[in-house]
Amino acid sequence: MRKPDVALLVTCEHGGNRVPSEYKEWFADADNVLGSHRGYDLGALAMARTLTGRLDAQLIFATVSRLVVELNRSTRNPRLFSSFIRQAPAPIRREIFERYYIPYWASVQAAVHRALERRARVVHVGSHSFTSVLDGRVRDADIGLLYDPGRAKEVALCTHWRDAIRRRAPQWHVRRNYPYAGAGDGLTTELRRCFPPTQYIGVELELNQRHPLTGGSTWKTMQREVAAALGDALEA
Repeated sequence: MRKPDVALLVTCEHGGNRVPSEYKEWFADADNVLGSHRGYDLGALAMARTLTGRLDAQLIFATVSRLVVELNRSTRNPRLFSSFIRQAPAPIRREIFERYYIPYWASVQAAVHRALERRARVVHVGSHSFTSVLDGRVRDADIGLLYDPGRAKEVALCTHWRDAIRRRAPQWHVRRNYPYAGAGDGLTTELRRCFPPTQYIGVELELNQRHPLTGGSTWKTMQREVAAALGDALEA
C-alpha cells in the first residue's frame, strides 16, 4: 500500500486514434498515419487501466487522436494541432480546442485539487508509449520514466520505481528521462507551475511499443510488474 497521505492520479492523453465524424474530412487517406505512433500511444491506455485497477487510483483518459488535438502540449506549443487540422479553418480549430482540449485539462486540474483536499500530496502518472524506431534509429529501452530533475521528490520516485522494476524484471532495460526529457513541454510540466513540489509529483511512464505489439503473456506480465513496482516505489 502507498503512504496514506498520497493520492494517485493516472492520466492517458493519447489513449486512442478516434477522429470525430465532423472532422473526418480533414483526414482523408490518413488511416495509416492514424494507426501509427503519430495517431496514438499503443498500449498506453491498457497500462493506465492496469495501474488504476491495481493501485486504487483515479483514471482520466482521452481516445480522440493526438492528430486532432495534442493533449500533452501546452497552448504555446506550435504542434498543438497537426498538419491535418492546420488545414481546417480557424473556427474549426477553435471548436476542437474548446470541445476537447479545455475540458480535458480542466478535468485533470480539478482532480488534483479534489485530491489535495483529501490528501497532502498527489502523485500523477501520465501513461504513454513510444515507437521502437524513430527516423531510422532504434530506441534502446523497454521502459522510460520521465520527471523534472529539479524536483527532488520526482527524482526519488522514479529512482525507486526504476529499482523496483529491475528487481522484479531484470530483463527489461529501464532508463530515466528517455526517450524524452521529463521537463519538456506537456501536461505535467504545466501542472508543476500550478502546484508546489510539496503537493504535486508529476511523472510520465513511457513503454516501448514493441511490447503491446507483441502482446500475449509477456505484455500482460509487463503491465502487472510495472504496476507492482510503482506500488513498491510509493511505499519507499
